[in-house]
Order: sequence, then C-alpha cells, then structure tokens
Amino acid sequence: MGNFFMSNFYWFWISVIIICVIIEAVSMSFTTIWAAIASFFMVFISLLEIPLKWQFLIFSSLTLFFILFTRPFAVKKLKNSDVKTNSDSLIGQEVIVTKEILPFSKGEAKTKNGIIWNCVAKSENVISVDSICIITEINGNTLTIKEK
Repeated sequence: MGNFFMSNFYWFWISVIIICVIIEAVSMSFTTIWAAIASFFMVFISLLEIPLKWQFLIFSSLTLFFILFTRPFAVKKLKNSDVKTNSDSLIGQEVIVTKEILPFSKGEAKTKNGIIWNCVAKSENVISVDSICIITEINGNTLTIKEK
C-alpha cells in the first residue's frame, strides 16, 4: 500500500497546483502562484520516488526561492498603479476661478464643460475670482491649478 501511495504521489502535487491556482484567482494577491509553480516541478520530482519529507523540503525551498527572487520582479513588471479616468483628460485645460483661492484653503473653479470643482493653488499665492488658470493635477475631486 505504501509503495502504491508513493508511486502515485504526483496526484497530490497536481491537486496542490489546482488549489493554489484557484486561491490565486480569487485573491489576486500574487502569492500562491509561486507554490503552484513549485508544485508543477514537484509532479516530476515525485516520479523519482523521493521520500515525502524530502519532497516537502524541496517544495518549501522552491516556493521560498520563487517568492524571494522572482515575485518582486514580476510584481514590478505586472503592477499597473496608474488608473486612468475620464477626469484625467482635464489636466492641462483652462479653468475660471469662481471662488477665491487662499493659501491653505480650497476655492472653486469652473471647467469648460461647466462643472464646478473644488481646487487648490499649486503656489501659495492668492488667486482671485475670474482668473484663468491651468489644471496641473487631480487628487480625488480636487483640482490643483496654477495661474496662466
């Protein structure tokens, strides 16, 4: 019975692959995929009928290796932190100040399409009403503007 179990232990590693891929698909945390890759190699290593304790040691070592040495590279290449929105098209456009902007306080400005936004000045100068300014960036629902 023990010999049968050892000769078919690759099914265990295949099930680990499936479980890790499902967990990765649900969580999108980019961690269990490395265990799935290590399990893929373990399918072939288990065919050599290595004792279980050595298989688990090899699996743990491979997983740790993949996490430490390949995960940072993969995260860096696959990470897309720039979420573009329709409001990003406003950057560089002109606005008219409708409420005076004082240093360390918000004012209001009207865009070309008629929407009034909260805004702050890029500099610490007072920007008066009816001044024409340029949008430099958007943080949430607040425009950062500078005088034209």
